[in-house]
Amino acid sequence: MKIACYPGSFDPITIGHIDVIKRARKIFDKVIVLVAENSAKRNTYFFDLNERVNLVKEALKDIDNVEVTSTEGLVVIKARELHAQALIRGLRAVTDYEAEYQMHEVNEYLAPDIDMVYFMAHREQAFVSSTNIKEIFLQGQRIDSLVPPVVLKAMQEKIEKRK
Repeated sequence: MKIACYPGSFDPITIGHIDVIKRARKIFDKVIVLVAENSAKRNTYFFDLNERVNLVKEALKDIDNVEVTSTEGLVVIKARELHAQALIRGLRAVTDYEAEYQMHEVNEYLAPDIDMVYFMAHREQAFVSSTNIKEIFLQGQRIDSLVPPVVLKAMQEKIEKRK
């Protein structure tokens, strides 16, 4: 069975992430979405790790052969534990490439047996990032075409609780 892991913070999961997952499912028998806790971002998350895992599960519930799990460690090590042959990454622009190249080198050093597979964002999704979505949302603008309905609802509820 060909297994790929798609790691990310998914804070929140976006239509761009879901597009990458659907495209990866055409190539791999199973895609494991690996919701990661990045220690450098710990104080900037909109949703905590459990909330992100639950939102990702709900957003992907209708896609066959997709699993969701989490890690607080190195994603490439977790991918090996999950018997993945590849890590999936999405690329939007040259700046993504530069960051991904550095990550690729580290991952290759740690786990040379796991390949990196990259998907280019479609033009209409090239600007979609979790960071942009949070900023647009917090400025009172619409994000309903950028995130699954479950994410929009959770973001609205979280803001209401903060008031």
